[in-house]
Amino acid sequence: MRRVTRRSALLLPAPFLADAARAQAPARPWRPATQVRVIVPAAPGGTTDIMARLCAQHLQARWGVPVAVENRSGAGGTIGTLEATRAAPDGLTLLSGNIGPQAIAYSLFRNLPYREDQIAPVSGQIRGPNVLVVNAAAPVRTMAEFVAWLRREPGRVTYASTGVGQSTHLSPVWMLQLLNAQAIHVPFRGSAPAQTELLSGNVGFLVDNLTGVIEQVRAGRLRAVAVTSAERSPGLPDVPTMREASPELAGYEVNTWFGLFAPGGTPAPIVRAVNAEIGALLDSPDTERRFTELGGVPMRGPPEAFAAFVQSEIAKWRGVIRKEGLQLDAG
Repeated sequence: MRRVTRRSALLLPAPFLADAARAQAPARPWRPATQVRVIVPAAPGGTTDIMARLCAQHLQARWGVPVAVENRSGAGGTIGTLEATRAAPDGLTLLSGNIGPQAIAYSLFRNLPYREDQIAPVSGQIRGPNVLVVNAAAPVRTMAEFVAWLRREPGRVTYASTGVGQSTHLSPVWMLQLLNAQAIHVPFRGSAPAQTELLSGNVGFLVDNLTGVIEQVRAGRLRAVAVTSAERSPGLPDVPTMREASPELAGYEVNTWFGLFAPGGTPAPIVRAVNAEIGALLDSPDTERRFTELGGVPMRGPPEAFAAFVQSEIAKWRGVIRKEGLQLDAG
């Protein structure tokens, strides 16, 4: 094709020049023309809600349109997720999701009212380990002592969780499967009552989100025995990982994670545009500082990488849940 010079351009008709200019101009990223809502399938105050509000504040400033956060909690996050699946795939509805309704739920619930393809992964937000904690007065200080305690009292040690099927339940389930050990599950409705019972000495241990118990550990009220991630946490650098502390847990890795999703069928240009905006948020020094306070690290990467990660999590928890024989009714 011949190059259009400045002199020859003067001889061309105006419509041709306009078309040429449009062809050479870079495509502008998608952005909404009206209000956006971010559905939170959890109650206010938790990490899912915190991440939604951080993202909403950032997107509103970047886009110049209102971005509202709507909490739709209940049924382990499935109520809010179902609402997101019913929204138009136009970029005006987003979902602040997490490991529960976006990975564990597909195997846990026998009558889940939505499918994997009805939710499109957009961007990771934050990930962080769970942490095995005991009462500070407990004689258990190392992972070896913890395993010996389980085997010395098989089926008598109790552990708390934030609810049946939550990552705080399934993390110890997988650990116990690999250790070929037994303990008694005592579920609670949330992290606060679970921690209260552990602090009171009414249960033996808890495997909770690091973001939820790190202040109790720093204050010396709970003792961190090991973290569930593959690498040590910057928030607790002296606490070993389970896989380094016990050879039977060499393949064990659990991270609680949070991410942004959209209704299935949302066009790729919209998904990429939102992903780029969240990437800018994660690169902010203020975000890095906030995540450090929460004991987590940013989950950067394109939508394809986040989607592959979510699929790997779905497969991992499917294996754990099937081996445990655990099934619940949704709702």
